[in-house]
Amino acid sequence: MANIIAFLVRLIALVLAIVGFIPLLGWLNWLIIVIAGVGAAFGFISEKNSGRNFCFVVMAICAFRLWIGGGII
Repeated sequence: MANIIAFLVRLIALVLAIVGFIPLLGWLNWLIIVIAGVGAAFGFISEKNSGRNFCFVVMAICAFRLWIGGGII
């Protein structure tokens, strides 16, 4: 059950991450990192690693986008 929740949270985070790549919407990546962190927490509870690992990938992509944009843009 926790893996299904992690799967749903990562899909939401991934869709928002795509929107966060639009210029001047980089602030959205801060929210996505938190959402993906919640998904990773549910992934830790589940028996499978796929939900947790994908949430970490989404968090890394958003962190890289924030690093490129200086944290805001």
